[in-house]
Amino acid sequence: MDFGLSEDLVELKDLTHQFAKNEIRPVAGEYDEKNEFPHDVMKKAFEIGFLTSNIPADLGGLEFNNVQNAVVCEELAWGCAGMYTSIMANTLATMPIVLFGNDEQKKEFLEPMTKELTYACFGLTEREAGSDNSAIKTTAKKEGDYYILNGSKTFITNGGISKIGVIFASTDRDRGARGLSAFIVPMDLPGVSAGKHENKMGHRASNTTELYFDDVKVPAKNLLRREGFGFIIALRTLDFARPSVGAGGVGLARAAYEEALAYAQTRIQFGRPIASFQHNAFKLADMATDIDASRLLVHRSAWMLDNNMKASKESAMAKVVATDVAMKTTSEAVQILGGYGYMKEYPVEKMMRDAKLLQIYEGTNEIQRHVISLEILGSIKNVG
Repeated sequence: MDFGLSEDLVELKDLTHQFAKNEIRPVAGEYDEKNEFPHDVMKKAFEIGFLTSNIPADLGGLEFNNVQNAVVCEELAWGCAGMYTSIMANTLATMPIVLFGNDEQKKEFLEPMTKELTYACFGLTEREAGSDNSAIKTTAKKEGDYYILNGSKTFITNGGISKIGVIFASTDRDRGARGLSAFIVPMDLPGVSAGKHENKMGHRASNTTELYFDDVKVPAKNLLRREGFGFIIALRTLDFARPSVGAGGVGLARAAYEEALAYAQTRIQFGRPIASFQHNAFKLADMATDIDASRLLVHRSAWMLDNNMKASKESAMAKVVATDVAMKTTSEAVQILGGYGYMKEYPVEKMMRDAKLLQIYEGTNEIQRHVISLEILGSIKNVG
């Protein structure tokens, strides 16, 4: 058992931290305030390889494993949760192709992404189908060498800027979730359109829109694996995504903790630093402890996935704990800074707004607890 990072991982962590410090943090507040997408930062992230980090090396990607990805995600979210979301949305979208695409699909859609900056999106959620995938209304009907796609998606990260998307649609409504299929959809096909950029509470540097599909002719060769396999593709993809979201929670919590720690050591009240008062010292102690515990859960789940172990429960645990810690830590940071913490001139106000979404996307934390409960209750049943 080794709790240390290898020399290569330390180097990767330092590289990403410097990118977050020098390229992301200086402009994070500006893009948040303007509710704008940071194309200039994304171009630099692409040049390093962050937007194609999970694409196989033989196709031009970095082929990060899950532990490497967790290390990178923590540092990016330390810089800005919104920009981290935009970067990682690309790997969320490409993961189904990496995991389930055939050689032709990988070469056609993944290899070009490593040569030219390309945004991608993952289209699962709908207005009436968030946690309940069986309620998806988007349909795909086979007609000759095409599937005709009709429907809409909501809350899609990178939706308004993507060149390709992995879109989930029902090919058999009678089978509910088991009738779902996944398609690689070029977003410039006739009939594809995007809604307005959503005005969100946090993660305002990330692009979030609705997507609409009106008689879109998707080549049948763009079907991932086979009809009815979409539910499995979505579940497996989200197993891989949860440690990344958890790592984002760790990074955001760590950023807030560092701000609170520095402030508490320099803010003088009653003739001494406020960190010397036990109620503040204990808050900081809890923050540090929770962040370390979250990181261990994230790295465990990532390590399990890298070793081809089933990690649905562990990935869910990592996501729910780390993002709850992010919400708690950012809130406590605002409290420690007091009135200053509530002001936009100080970064913890933004961090608190950003933390909330981590508890919601990639499966709400209520759904994560549902996943965990099914795993442990199933285990009890099997033992009995």
